[in-house]
Amino acid sequence: MTLPAAPTATASPAAAPRAPEPSQRAGTGGDLRRAACQVLLGNWTGSSTVPSHQLYPHQWSWDSAFIAIGLRHLSPVRAQQEVETLLAAQWGDGRVPHIVFNRAVLLDAYFPSPDFWRSSSAGAAAGAPRTTETSGVVQPPVHALAAWLVHSADPDTSARRGFLARVYPRLVAWHRYLADHRDLGGHGLAAVVHPWEPGMDNSPCWDGPLARVEPAAAGSFRRADLVHGSAADRPTDLDYRRYVRLAAEYRDHGYRDAEAPHSFAVEDPGFNALFIAAEYALARIAEALGGEAEPHRQRAAALTEALVERLWSPEAGQFLCRDLRAASGGRAARDGQGGRLVAERSAAGLLPLVAPQLPRPIVRTLLRTVSGEHYGLGTAVRLLPSYDLRGAAFDRHRYWRGPAWFNVNWLLERGLRRHGEEARADALAAEVLHAAAASGFAEYLDPYTGQGRGARGFSWTAALALDLLARDAAGPKPAAAEAPPAASGPAPRIPAPAPVPASEKGP
Repeated sequence: MTLPAAPTATASPAAAPRAPEPSQRAGTGGDLRRAACQVLLGNWTGSSTVPSHQLYPHQWSWDSAFIAIGLRHLSPVRAQQEVETLLAAQWGDGRVPHIVFNRAVLLDAYFPSPDFWRSSSAGAAAGAPRTTETSGVVQPPVHALAAWLVHSADPDTSARRGFLARVYPRLVAWHRYLADHRDLGGHGLAAVVHPWEPGMDNSPCWDGPLARVEPAAAGSFRRADLVHGSAADRPTDLDYRRYVRLAAEYRDHGYRDAEAPHSFAVEDPGFNALFIAAEYALARIAEALGGEAEPHRQRAAALTEALVERLWSPEAGQFLCRDLRAASGGRAARDGQGGRLVAERSAAGLLPLVAPQLPRPIVRTLLRTVSGEHYGLGTAVRLLPSYDLRGAAFDRHRYWRGPAWFNVNWLLERGLRRHGEEARADALAAEVLHAAAASGFAEYLDPYTGQGRGARGFSWTAALALDLLARDAAGPKPAAAEAPPAASGPAPRIPAPAPVPASEKGP
């Protein structure tokens, strides 16, 4: 396929960044750890953690997975409950919804609210919970990886509580849902059916696929996000109207994938890379429970093969999204794969570095791309931007259209380490810690200046900083080593959570 030429004029970059001096590295002392603990304590609701009380006042799916990864260093039991609370809202068809709503929060505090999704009624045929309201779409499957890491932090307590035994069947059902209901392209990869599902909600990768979606009527809903966030940072009204249209169509078809039109259907490399990592984690969980691990490894291998076959672009030097609803004409459609690769570079196309069995030539190319002109990690910017620095749609401030995100950089650090790039991983980890401290645990950053954008005191930023601090205190470790010791230094005491009610335990 032909990618658009890089524009001759881009947002003016700052000078090539210098790594922080040792005295400036936030991860070298206990202050950052204590501050991160305070963020997580403040965002805890009693059974789970909100990303941000004002902007995101409910429980989010992949947020909770990342939060649990950090919480395990403070309270493994509370980290277990974070995962268990999310999975308690799982649907009968296996899906894990992207939002679990807190009934104590006012309806107008967030949109789309429970009365828009109507999960318990509209989703009844798909097995939506009767007593818990959720959204009807999903987010990336990071949960098995989080569950394994949480277990590894304190295996004895995990075993005593039966944590893995409870969550394993639910995680298997979640992965089965993706494999059975979301292989819309028929080649083995899971497809996303709404821009909110891959997590990178407002990526320029969705502009083309979204252009075919008829927007919801102007004035038919009220955006709550603009009350707490700058309009310059958030999706445009036109994009939001298309998001609402897609969600409403899915709802009106009972959230049944076989019947919904899915006018937006995309195979995303980041989503599927995390699916691969999660299958390997499920294999570890199965082994710990004395079960069969090989089926999970086989699915991970099959997913890796499909990822390379369908989404790898040698020309781009990275993985690209595949639009399954693109017109059938043209060179890209004649490859027999169905749909068309999207000619936009985003950080999602680098996340397959977390996959352990990626072909070595592809790994070498991705490692060059990370520091090349389109992402400039270590040369133009300190943290990986979410979108091509030279892309026509690059915006250093707007949600997922250029800013650097902490979870993406945590995943990249993990991928670099997995493939033997220890020095680069160490440098990136130091930058993440420095940026977390300097920004007040911002939701995301201007990739050039490091200025915090979006919410402050953001939970996954604090949680993933804690994880990097714990590993830094223990010394460098390969990504496969999943049981780093607890970090040193005092921290606020986290009380043990209440027991999970029997009605909310896994099958």
